[in-house]
Parts: sequence; C-alpha cells; structure tokens
Amino acid sequence: MSDTRALAADAALPATGSELSANATRRSLEPALLGCVTIVVLLLAWEAVPHLVAMSPGSKLFFTTPGRIAATLWGMLASGEIWRPLRVSATAFALGLALAVAAGLPLGILLGRSRTLNAMLDPFVTAFNATPRLDFLPLLLLWFGLGMWSKVIIVFIGALFPILINTYEGVRNADKILINVVRSFGAKEWDIARLVVVPNALPYIVTGVRLAIGRAVLGVVVAEFFGSEEGLGVIMVRAASSYQVDVVFAGVVVFAALSLLMTSLVKTIESRLGSWRPQHGSDGTR
Repeated sequence: MSDTRALAADAALPATGSELSANATRRSLEPALLGCVTIVVLLLAWEAVPHLVAMSPGSKLFFTTPGRIAATLWGMLASGEIWRPLRVSATAFALGLALAVAAGLPLGILLGRSRTLNAMLDPFVTAFNATPRLDFLPLLLLWFGLGMWSKVIIVFIGALFPILINTYEGVRNADKILINVVRSFGAKEWDIARLVVVPNALPYIVTGVRLAIGRAVLGVVVAEFFGSEEGLGVIMVRAASSYQVDVVFAGVVVFAALSLLMTSLVKTIESRLGSWRPQHGSDGTR
C-alpha cells in the first residue's frame, strides 16, 4: 500500500524543465517526422510497382520510378541544363508574387475599411476572381509578347485575389471593441490600421499568401506551357512531346520544391510576427 502511495506521489510531481523541453521538442518534430515517413513509404511503394506488376512495353513508355527521376534531376543539375530555365521561371514567379503582395495587401485593407470603396470595386473583384486565369493568356500574349512580362502578369493575376480577399476578410473581422477603444484615445485611421487592424488580420493575410504561392506556381506553369519560349515549363512540354517522362517529373519536383520552400518561409515569418499573440490553453484560458 505504501509503494502504491509513493508511485502516486511521484506521478503527481510536476515535470522538470528538461522534461518539458523534451516534450515540446518531440511535439514540434512529430508532424515533420510523420510527413517524412509517409513520403518515404509512398516512394518505396512507387519504386516497387514495376517489380511487382507486369507492365506492357507501351505502359513502360509512360511510366517511371522515383529512382529514375532522381537520377535525371541530378544529371540536369550537374550538367547545368536546368539552371537557366529555372532562373527564368523563378524570376517570373518572384516578380509576379511580389507585385501581387504589394497590390493585394493595401487594396484589401482599403476595401475592408471603406464601405464606399468596397461597394464600388467588389463587382470587379468578384468577376475577375471567378474568371479562369487561362482566359487572360491570349490577350497578355498579344500585349506583352512571349517574353518575361506576359508570365509575370499571369502570375500576378493568379496570386492577387487570394491575398486581396483574405486580407479583406481579416480586416472585416478585426476586433470592433478594440478599434473603438483605440479610437477613443484619439487614434487616427492610419494608427487604427497599423496598431489593431493589420496585426489582427495577420492570420488571414498569411493564409492568403500561402494560397497565392500555389496560384503563382500554377501561373508560371500555365504561361510557360502555352505561351513562352524559355523556362522550366517549356522544358517539360518538350520532354512530354518526346515521351521523356523522367524529365517531366523532374520539373514537377522542382516546382513542388519551390512551392514548399516559399510556404515554409511564410510560416517562419508568421511565427515571428505572431509571437506577440497570447497562447490559449485547451480550456480557453490564457
């Protein structure tokens, strides 16, 4: 009986600092480890398909494995074949996304804070957001040609609306009580936006930017598939026409890596900018 009480007393003791740190580290690493394990399992299963399933010569022409894709990608990186097209695609992606952020953030804040502007521009925002981006490509090719700027504009159009709409929703959902308190101390509209509206809308803005990254990558791919003379998408189209499935998948891997890198960067910025926010417990306490 005394041993049982002793065990219960030990279990009731608070965890030490090192134990809490170890638990926190384990919880932070667990999602990444689970994701990595899932990816490895899927890649191994994919690699085993040709060894387990009998495939006809025609099917083998359109099939490849992760090992072959990795070898092809490494060969393209080592030979330098991929660097110039990648630089062209990355430049179009970066310029279009930067322009979308520069235009979408202030416009979303203005629409969220001004009922008049929102009433005037909402029909145009709704119409353009509902229009497939591919519809703009013929006009953009006529106006800007097959060079860089047609790709930049199609990326800009694709990335603009997720940022604008999410920023607008974040501004509209800002804490009205806090806004009134700040206004009662004589704060002007600029101060309200800087001190209350934008910090409270930060989760919405980050979500918009993360969505915009995917739209921007899609814009680069679409523009290079249908109206470009240079870029990673052009290499993928030419490879597909000659049944080089490894090269096509290598391009997919590079675009996916670019999207993953940018999304991770946005998450890091969000964690730093949002560190001032109070942490809520599971019971709703702070």
